[in-house]
Amino acid sequence: MAQDVLTRVPASASAGAGAPRRRSRGHWTAWAFCAPIVIYLIAFYAYPLYRNLDLSLRDYTVRSFVRGDAPFSGLDNYREVFADPAFGPAFLHTVVFTFVSIAFQFAIGLALAVFFAQSFRLSATLRALFLVPWLLPLIVSASTWAWMLNSDSGIVNAFLGFFGVEPVNWLTSPDWALTSVIIANVWIGIPFNLVVLYSGLQAIPAEVYEAAALDGATGWQRFWRITFPLLRPVSAITLLLGLVYTLKVFDLIWIMTKGGPADASTTFATWSYRFSFGSLLPEFGPGAAVGNLLIIMALFFGLLYIRFQRRLNQ
Repeated sequence: MAQDVLTRVPASASAGAGAPRRRSRGHWTAWAFCAPIVIYLIAFYAYPLYRNLDLSLRDYTVRSFVRGDAPFSGLDNYREVFADPAFGPAFLHTVVFTFVSIAFQFAIGLALAVFFAQSFRLSATLRALFLVPWLLPLIVSASTWAWMLNSDSGIVNAFLGFFGVEPVNWLTSPDWALTSVIIANVWIGIPFNLVVLYSGLQAIPAEVYEAAALDGATGWQRFWRITFPLLRPVSAITLLLGLVYTLKVFDLIWIMTKGGPADASTTFATWSYRFSFGSLLPEFGPGAAVGNLLIIMALFFGLLYIRFQRRLNQ
């Protein structure tokens, strides 16, 4: 018995001594698994953000950009952007384009999600067809809409002419250019809202609807008192992702209108591109400053979302 106790004590002591070693090994293993994502975030997020901030704080030309010796200019590029006559219209167009697009994308996507939540034979097939705009490359979608809205040979004006409506200069009129790109962007964004909101609807227990039906609730009452409140967390993340995506939409607008005519559809995204690459003498500093304003806008709404989530969880 005594011999067994003596043999056990060293074993337990050695096990205790090996515990910190195992914890250390596990610590380094955890860092090894985190290393790829950390490297990815630094290389493709942190460093580009740093470079964009550096661009906005220096007086870059093509020569100084290549040589890397641009002088520090502080906030001069931001002052130039705010003093530019195009700032007000570009900001207004960005706000209108973003919020009108999100409102229609979310409303139509939610309506379709509720519709497809009802079981019927062609539900899966129709849902798959609604994903087509989301799966197409943006250059294809933008080119298709540009052709459809062409003033002379577009199918939309041909359809309106069938009912005796005069042709509309969708892409060449300052009154219609922004509306045209909003329509195209809404069409592209509906499938994303449909997929996310439909997934959220599947998580709502059917027993809740059955209990409401037994209590005599109408379809609208079930939607407003059950579906909409229980879908609120999913709706919040859908709106946030839609906001971040819509703020940075560039290719759709550039292909359809290039921000024109007369800057009628210019947003911060197209304005930043025009500063940096739209002329023979690019202005990298102001272009980066406009890009940073977009980042600040997205960050602001991201912080609002975090606050909203905390209030929901309280």
